[in-house]
Amino acid sequence: MRHVADRVRGRGRIRAGARLLLHPRRLWAEHRRVALGLITVVALGFAAVVVAYEVLKRPPDVHNETAIRHFTPEPPKPPPPKAKTVNWPMFGLSPARTRYLPAEGVKPPFRFLWHYTERPLFEFPPIYARGKLYVVNNNGTAIALDAGNGKVLWERSIGRLNASSPAFSHDRLYIVNLVPGHIVKLNAETGAIIWKKALPGRAESSPLVLGNTVYFGCEDGQLFALSTRNGDVRWATTLRGPIKAAPAFRGGILYVGDYGGYMNAVRAATGRLVWQSSSLGTGVSGGEFYSTPAVAFGRVYAGNNDGRVYSYDQSDGTLAWTHSTGGYVYSGPTVASTPSTPPTVYIGSFDGNIYALDAKNGESRWTEPAGGQVVGSLSGVGNIVYAAEFTNGTTVGFDMRTGHRVFRYKTGTYSPVISDGRRIYLVGYSSINALEPVHPRAKKRATPKRSAHRRPTRHARARGARQEPGGARESGSR
Repeated sequence: MRHVADRVRGRGRIRAGARLLLHPRRLWAEHRRVALGLITVVALGFAAVVVAYEVLKRPPDVHNETAIRHFTPEPPKPPPPKAKTVNWPMFGLSPARTRYLPAEGVKPPFRFLWHYTERPLFEFPPIYARGKLYVVNNNGTAIALDAGNGKVLWERSIGRLNASSPAFSHDRLYIVNLVPGHIVKLNAETGAIIWKKALPGRAESSPLVLGNTVYFGCEDGQLFALSTRNGDVRWATTLRGPIKAAPAFRGGILYVGDYGGYMNAVRAATGRLVWQSSSLGTGVSGGEFYSTPAVAFGRVYAGNNDGRVYSYDQSDGTLAWTHSTGGYVYSGPTVASTPSTPPTVYIGSFDGNIYALDAKNGESRWTEPAGGQVVGSLSGVGNIVYAAEFTNGTTVGFDMRTGHRVFRYKTGTYSPVISDGRRIYLVGYSSINALEPVHPRAKKRATPKRSAHRRPTRHARARGARQEPGGARESGSR
């Protein structure tokens, strides 16, 4: 009974307190000290909310006028000779990873040449060298195709899980692997393994070969330089977090972002850290660099998982500008200057848009919808920038000058296209399609060819290309 009485008295006090709160003048007149205490608590609480908002809110974009003036214009690159093909020997085309080939005449309309399909995912694009395509599927099988007809030349299992592109140098292939974590060197002609080097963690950082050294990052946070002769470690530099992006190179320096949110410049000869520059983050969490950077115009450009595109001064890491999108920017940029366009950064976002940004100051030239989330890197061929969109599984192409959509293909997921200067090789979820431009003087369309070792489905025979299956890993091409 005593407990019942105590509860009754407690409820009575609560009701009395509530009545006082509903009548603040009475509260102030009868219980001034209590009123002052409540006012203090409310004021402190409001101040705490304001401080928390200021601390945790998304930092604004950067527009550093001093750094913006430090910009090095470069003349448009000349197109390759029309009579010859050119190599696309690594992820991003060149050591600077600009992903742009100034190939004249390689533009829509295209005609279909051949189609190769495998069940496993092609998360990362193939490379092209000396008439052959080399690609690694998600299940860890390396494949060589004849670029002329799509015929399989050899296949080699190098692991159980892979998410990277090979690098070609002197008739050799270098491939890093997720499971098990290792790097392998293959004979490009036969697929035979020449050497294999175990790593301290998983690796999906597409390698870069310069001279007799191969460079790549590892998820244990180390940037590696290995001898191409035997795989011995020349140096290993620990950065601020796991490295998933591929390193870019220019002027003796490697540039790569990490999952600690830092862009890093490392001297290629010694592994010495030259500079580190942080990302802005979201206000709640730091930024993470999945995007492989591109180096051009004295700047380092990359997307970040905080939804921004970054431009760092190449020499000292000063942040020149950032540009916010509406989603994660896993995509690696295509950076180019053409006779009809100024220096521009083209990049995709999870918000489903393609952004064309002034490479000097980050201001928008145009923004166009891709039709779905853009996870993988873009690529530029001629006057067209290509993107694969994840949501509906298509590949789209945009005029670099106007942003008008000039190409759409029913196949695509992570990676868009690469080119040999005469054709494009379009990547689907688990397929590669060869297309070549239709020239005005062409009188009739050639009969499409298919890879001899794969029998297309009835649906594929009807539509000219295999329907891509749905579903994919969370990560995507950088």
